[in-house]
Amino acid sequence: MNTSEAIEVTREAIFVLLKISAPAMLIGLAVGVIISLFQALTQIQEATIAFVPKIVVVFLVLIVFAPFMYGALQTFTLQLFDRIVSVG
Repeated sequence: MNTSEAIEVTREAIFVLLKISAPAMLIGLAVGVIISLFQALTQIQEATIAFVPKIVVVFLVLIVFAPFMYGALQTFTLQLFDRIVSVG
């Protein structure tokens, strides 16, 4: 394996990482913004209010998107194993 192939595998790994983590991160961000907006409008300044809804929503997102995440990771892993076999 030469340097360009190693860089290509690393690039693909980072892309898969972003693809897998994006749904939970983006929805967690949206829920955080909504809760912050609600706190600003109602002048409730309790820092712990944001944690429980975000944890619940991120947990639900992980359950809903688990098949997609598994499929993306499985595809990447199989491609990586195929590359390892072709090198050896």
